[in-house]
Amino acid sequence: MSGVLVADHVTKTFSAGGSDVVALRDLSLEIAEGEFVCLIGASGCGKSTLLNMFAGFIQPSAGQLLLRGQPITGIEPRCGVVFQSYALFPWKTVRGNVEFGLKMKGVPAAERHRIADKFIDLVKLNGFENHYPVELSGGMQQRVTLARILAADPEVLLMDEPFAALDAMTRQVMQEELLRIHEQSRKTTVFVTHHVDEALILSDRIIVLSARPGRVKAIVANNLPRPRRVDIQLSPDFAKMKAEIWGHVEEEVRKHVEATRLSSAAG
Repeated sequence: MSGVLVADHVTKTFSAGGSDVVALRDLSLEIAEGEFVCLIGASGCGKSTLLNMFAGFIQPSAGQLLLRGQPITGIEPRCGVVFQSYALFPWKTVRGNVEFGLKMKGVPAAERHRIADKFIDLVKLNGFENHYPVELSGGMQQRVTLARILAADPEVLLMDEPFAALDAMTRQVMQEELLRIHEQSRKTTVFVTHHVDEALILSDRIIVLSARPGRVKAIVANNLPRPRRVDIQLSPDFAKMKAEIWGHVEEEVRKHVEATRLSSAAG
């Protein structure tokens, strides 16, 4: 396997309440350099579990995960992770938050300021450098989070539904911003989402996971032209691809709902 990120026959089992829950079973996947991949599937199918294993936060029960051919055996500093929550330091300004990782690395102050300004400009927060998180909207706070991750220059971006808490209009703005940033940075990106539209707007490939235990059910190449804007949703090709993806996802959602119903009835 030659991908930047590789999952090689990965299984992950959690122990809960005296019983084992298999989140992922025998899952294999390769992600190429500079690729933007979206993971999509029913709730509980193991999307976030896979992301957390790529980050090194948890280890597989079987199989292995690789970054550039090397096993991921602990928290992986070459991966930058963006969660749903903004995870900003409320007592630090925008610039202070963006500089934090650089400061921990011992980067001199002048160089930190230069790098921070570059990425504050990239996420279009010029003029807000000295504002605190409480003074910013949700979308702006997530931009700060993204700037902080990018300033640390990770090899891979791992994003777990980063726009889920935003209203619909702000979400679309952030999708366009992420498209623009990806075009400039070409960072290898793995993005977890529940939204078919979001996956189609952002991705090069869409990985549909089966209902738990998660496996790769389908891999769909996204051939919609780049550079993209969110108004690509109005195109016939978008509608055709959405119907294809939803066909895969709907089947797994129904399996998840039925499994949940049977489990509740048994309980």
